[in-house]
Amino acid sequence: MTELTSLRHIPHGNVFRKGDVFVLFGELFGRGYVNGLIDEARKAGMTIVGITVGRRDEAGTLRALTAEELAEAEGKLGGKIINVPLMAGFDMDAPSGEQNPTEMLSGITLKSWQEDKLDWEKIERCREAGVRRFTESAKTVMAEIDKLIPDGANVFFAHTMAGGIPKIKAFLAIANRIYKGRGERFMSSRALLDSDLGKLILMNFDEVTANTLKYLLDASKPIRDRVTAAGGQVRYTAYGYHGTEILIGDQYVWQTYTNYTQGYAKMRLESIAQAAWAQGIATTVFNCPEIRTNSSDIFVGVELSLFPLLAALKKEGGGAWADEQWRICQELLGEGVSLQSILDTIERYNQDPTSGKFRNFEAWPMDNTPELADVMIGTSEAITALHTDRKALITDHLSALVLEGAGPLMFHGASEKIAPVLWLNHDIIARQLNELHN
Repeated sequence: MTELTSLRHIPHGNVFRKGDVFVLFGELFGRGYVNGLIDEARKAGMTIVGITVGRRDEAGTLRALTAEELAEAEGKLGGKIINVPLMAGFDMDAPSGEQNPTEMLSGITLKSWQEDKLDWEKIERCREAGVRRFTESAKTVMAEIDKLIPDGANVFFAHTMAGGIPKIKAFLAIANRIYKGRGERFMSSRALLDSDLGKLILMNFDEVTANTLKYLLDASKPIRDRVTAAGGQVRYTAYGYHGTEILIGDQYVWQTYTNYTQGYAKMRLESIAQAAWAQGIATTVFNCPEIRTNSSDIFVGVELSLFPLLAALKKEGGGAWADEQWRICQELLGEGVSLQSILDTIERYNQDPTSGKFRNFEAWPMDNTPELADVMIGTSEAITALHTDRKALITDHLSALVLEGAGPLMFHGASEKIAPVLWLNHDIIARQLNELHN
């Protein structure tokens, strides 16, 4: 278990300048945490380079982007993309003539999944095939990126890969019960983890979310060696999640979303950064606060910890700009609903003994329980219903603020080489936002 190491100062160091290169190791699809990093790289005048995960044809074969897809992806990124598929994970990989894990899982149903068994020797051959494909492609990609890095330039590698759930029909129904279900529809997250399906998902999470950082570090070694030999600097960052300190009462207290199934892979990601750091490679996993994204929306209740950010903005020296954020959030609520009443509801939720049982850092990530589902999902649904428009939520606005604050903290924090694993809690996010706007 990593020691909770929180970033407590606003970093201002910057080794990056015009002509240096920012490498996005993960494809940019929508608005997410990495946009803040890209914004900072662009402000510094860096050249932006990216990769693609590729696309799959109707037969499931991995392919490069078409000319049209490449142009669209480069337009979103604002930089050149190396068009060699770097799809992480092994759920669609297999030795020639054998089934891949997704095909092996195709017969799983909502009734049978807890008893269905997998052939782990076959799974391991698939994993080895996937790792071989990915690492060989990573070498090819890094050789192309090397050509784009001028002599004397510094390089920033931003790892953004995460995920790994196989695309099988039954899983959405299972996930809906584990992450959204309560009462009769509640399903235990432990039941998933103890099943062969769950064990495969955890293996694939490790490959996508964590091991890809190691593959990046290995594949980019020639670049790192060349750049540092010329006196240049190389930094690596990755996105973690391991709970966040938020205001409960008037104190910053660590809390977490439960059940965060990817937590095991995120801890593996931390260990990879720690091992690299011990070898003198400046690699930092930034454990970022909970936000709402397209991919996090399945996790009902993950957004509840965003609300106390409003109080943190005021506590950390907020002025007129912080007041404006309160006004914006108030306007998203229905007639007669006060923002303070929402914050009072969140405070009651955080003070609830059921919620409090899950603030156990050493036991993270804990399994869900029917009692927690009732309190967490019930609170989430009740607050969502108080908005004027379910598609314009307070948590959307607060998520955007967290993204804005996290970008410069990560960019300059990486420059300062502070630690291999750092938590960005609500205190430092709020202080960074207030500094940016006041």
